[in-house]
Amino acid sequence: MHLFSTQLVLRCPTGARHRAFLSCSYILRNNVHNRSHKRTKVSSRVAKQLKLTQTHKKPVSLAGVIKPSVLPSQSPNTSTDDTVALDFAGPLSKADILAVLNQFFRQPEVKSLAMQQGMEHSLFLQAFSEFRKYCATISPLPSELHIKLSDIINGYGTATDLFPFFLQHAKVMYPHLDYVKDLRHASNLTSPAQLFPLARAKQRKIIIHAGPTNSGKTYHAFQRYLASKSGIYCGPLKMLAVELAQKSNDVGIACDLVTGEERNFADPEGLMPAAHISCTVEMTDIERPIEVAIIDEIQMLRDKQRGWAWLRAFLGVNADEVHLCGEEAVIDLIKNIALDTGDTVEVKRYKRLTPIEYMNEPLGSIENVQDGDCIVCFNKSSIYQLCRELEKMGRQCAVIYGGLPPGTKLAQASRFNDPDDPCKVLIATDAIGMGINLNIRRVIFYSLLKIEESRGSKINTVISPSQALQIAGRCGRYGTTHKDKGYVTTFHGKDLELMHDLLNKQINPIDKAGIHPTADMIELYGYYLPHASLSDIIDIFLSLMTIDGDKYFLCQIDQFKQIAEIIEHIEMPLRTRYVFCCAPIPLQSAFVTTMLLKYARQFSAGQPITGKWLAEQIGWPLPKPITLNELTHLEAVHDSMDLYNWLSYRFEDQFPDKVEVKDMQMAIDKAILEGVCEITKLVVISENNSDKDDMRVEKLKTLPSNISRILEKLSEKLPNET
Repeated sequence: MHLFSTQLVLRCPTGARHRAFLSCSYILRNNVHNRSHKRTKVSSRVAKQLKLTQTHKKPVSLAGVIKPSVLPSQSPNTSTDDTVALDFAGPLSKADILAVLNQFFRQPEVKSLAMQQGMEHSLFLQAFSEFRKYCATISPLPSELHIKLSDIINGYGTATDLFPFFLQHAKVMYPHLDYVKDLRHASNLTSPAQLFPLARAKQRKIIIHAGPTNSGKTYHAFQRYLASKSGIYCGPLKMLAVELAQKSNDVGIACDLVTGEERNFADPEGLMPAAHISCTVEMTDIERPIEVAIIDEIQMLRDKQRGWAWLRAFLGVNADEVHLCGEEAVIDLIKNIALDTGDTVEVKRYKRLTPIEYMNEPLGSIENVQDGDCIVCFNKSSIYQLCRELEKMGRQCAVIYGGLPPGTKLAQASRFNDPDDPCKVLIATDAIGMGINLNIRRVIFYSLLKIEESRGSKINTVISPSQALQIAGRCGRYGTTHKDKGYVTTFHGKDLELMHDLLNKQINPIDKAGIHPTADMIELYGYYLPHASLSDIIDIFLSLMTIDGDKYFLCQIDQFKQIAEIIEHIEMPLRTRYVFCCAPIPLQSAFVTTMLLKYARQFSAGQPITGKWLAEQIGWPLPKPITLNELTHLEAVHDSMDLYNWLSYRFEDQFPDKVEVKDMQMAIDKAILEGVCEITKLVVISENNSDKDDMRVEKLKTLPSNISRILEKLSEKLPNET
């Protein structure tokens, strides 16, 4: 390839050398990609489409979706009534009619009445333009309109009196105005508690277990769960759901596990459902009668992305007792919402079981790391750097970050917790904030800044006091090796004052809970707006939606809309499309997004998405990763299999091979674990490859001058053209 590219440049005319050089540069750069890029080609069209959808387009309005009906340009048949009106009121001049219409347009009351009828500003402008044209050109006018205009012109009425005629004309243009009332009713979220009739049919008892991390609040709720005839645990993470199911089964209380990607039944045959369930909060069964329900980390009601799931579980779970575990900041909001549900509320407060000290000295240097330390970073590059430095010191470390599969996280946690394992230091992101019990003596914040997505761009923001306390609370936990006392500090001295401010700051009360449109609501909109895309339907829903702003806020649905736009060209029923758009995928991963698109295409074509088909798409079997890029690619493949499992429990016929895919996923989990255990080697290899790439690029920069000299020598040997 290199030789061919060079020959191509040599044979080019002088004026085209630069363009050929750029082409040659592109080929050479692509040849230094690692093995994972050779194995996997991410669709450039999907990547481009993903980039486009991440830029926030202007929300679509009803006027942008509903096309006006074509109105007759000819005068309607003249009736006797119209002739009588002309004789009774006399002829009207066009100038007088237009003057009245201009007054009508300027009235604030008219615009307010139009908005109440579902005519937003742009639609109102279109409707008025056509009404004005109609009144000025049609002759004779309908009798009632003619008489009303005459009265207004002669001072016996106001321009606002024309509104019924304007509305009648607008409904001829826009027939949907007749059912705007139905759409508004469908998007009325002012009383979300009434969306759950089974829960409202009983008098529930709400018990709030409020306290900081490591205060025993979930433990006490769990004891009531074990003593009940039937129960459901709703947790924020799959790992927590797995842990609670295992604890329940270990003490002889049969418990089924239900997550978005997995179903494990206590009954080996899977025929008899257990009386107790442990699930992720999104999978809460709101129809099944339950004696005791636990909703863990209830303060997540305020989460901008997932808050709706906690609100749905709280409002909808069909339980006699509902135990809510979380921060004290949520108490007032729960009491406020309970006024709508009619439930009784009891509050139990807890204190931390072990002391914790916020240190006045930073770590200062990696050489000061001690056994039992956990350094918390908020980006992978810092994790790689610290692992490399610890390796140089001869210290082994465990690594935990959000992109790792649950099995790998648990294996790394087990290494760190094992007193006989030489791994005594943990490098992690805020993924340790929930769900993993760790023998941490001291938490060290490497930074207090976290990258957040904001309107399609990434910005560094200081973590919230709640996040800081959640992470700091992982040290010195009751029941661990370092239960006597925990310590918290920063790596850099410049962050120490900010850390103290965050950890000592009073957490503001949570005053609003997240809410989200349901599939039934969106399907009703689709019935009334059959030609609108799902993304447009969401925009229209938002424009007509009403919520109680004192208690609720609308969760961010940017990812939902981005997926809707990516699969918009694929034919599928609206409810099916809604399910695909709810898929919990890392949208920043082009590979996973491409796999979602491929799943959707196969589904639309009526083709089963088999394990064999999936193996062909991912290039199975996949080798052990030897660079960081290959490790990241394996994580993306694992996520795409999570997506397969998630879809398989919603469309079992089209995704029939979840057992086979699960086996493949376990093999990938093992390969990822091996890669993480040797992460320092991967860092070194990746750095060496990067250095080689830089050297090749530097050589590439000298190509134009070399080629020029070669061309000059060749031209001297060639005969002159005559």
